[in-house]
Amino acid sequence: MMPTRTFPGLRRHVQRFARDRDGLSAVEFAMVLPVMLTLYLGSVQLGDGLAIKFRAALAARTVADLASQYVSIDGSTMSSILGAASTVVAPYPATNMVVTVSEITIDANGHATIAWSDSRNGTPHTVGQSVTLPAAMQMPNTSLIWGEVTYPYTPQLGYVITGTVNMYQSTYFYPRMSNSVACNGC
Repeated sequence: MMPTRTFPGLRRHVQRFARDRDGLSAVEFAMVLPVMLTLYLGSVQLGDGLAIKFRAALAARTVADLASQYVSIDGSTMSSILGAASTVVAPYPATNMVVTVSEITIDANGHATIAWSDSRNGTPHTVGQSVTLPAAMQMPNTSLIWGEVTYPYTPQLGYVITGTVNMYQSTYFYPRMSNSVACNGC
């Protein structure tokens, strides 16, 4: 049996503990720290992903723009055009990035097909393959240069959650120097 005098002493200690505020800041910090670190690291990864997405869009625009400035493209020039995408996405690695440049011809009936295509780290489109274009781009008897970039983004910290995200960007340019661009060796 417990002596009766320990209950008042125990009650006094419990009451004093309930009123004590000395360690409250440390406890609150310990509770908030994991949430704040998660938010900070998540925002860093999100910012990194958005930067890569914007660079992939710029790379697609760059290769289409460069190809649209020629009347005829040979193999070494095409290799340089496709290589320009790696420079645009720097400082991010471009080792697995797929870059494709194609010319689309639209006949008098508005049917769009691939005239030529070349790719780095990927498979070019098949010549004669049908292409679905946005309605505003389907002008009969014209040609378009189609630049595409697929960048496989792997977050450093959120890989377990998201895995690799393939960021696809594409753009269309009209040829500048002629009605179409010939590609020798594509």
